[in-house]
Amino acid sequence: QVQLVESGGGLVQAGDSLRLSCAAFGRTFSLYVMGWFRQAPGKEREFVAAINRSGGSTYYSDSVKGRFTISRDNAKNTVALQMNSLKPEDTAVYYCAADFGVVTTAHLTEYDYWGQGTQVTVSS
Repeated sequence: QVQLVESGGGLVQAGDSLRLSCAAFGRTFSLYVMGWFRQAPGKEREFVAAINRSGGSTYYSDSVKGRFTISRDNAKNTVALQMNSLKPEDTAVYYCAADFGVVTTAHLTEYDYWGQGTQVTVSS
């Protein structure tokens, strides 16, 4: 069992930066692939970024590639999402997720544990 707690969301203007953090409690954090997903009002939850267990491999959706960076600190049991050059279309609830697996995946059904989400709003 893993509990995930996100923080760092807020209201920013287009072009600004924001850093989300997710703290994990429970089983050994380094055993999990970690991902970030987001869900805008009226839309399905979508993949944003993922990072493998060691932190040496990352994977991004095309919509955020080059603007967002995912990272993890296995010593502190945290995963972060640095978001730069934010756009109004990035507005969503952002979720941290953990996958007890070995493959860095974008498929949300592969993820076993989810946080409660943190709201990010980007004004134009």
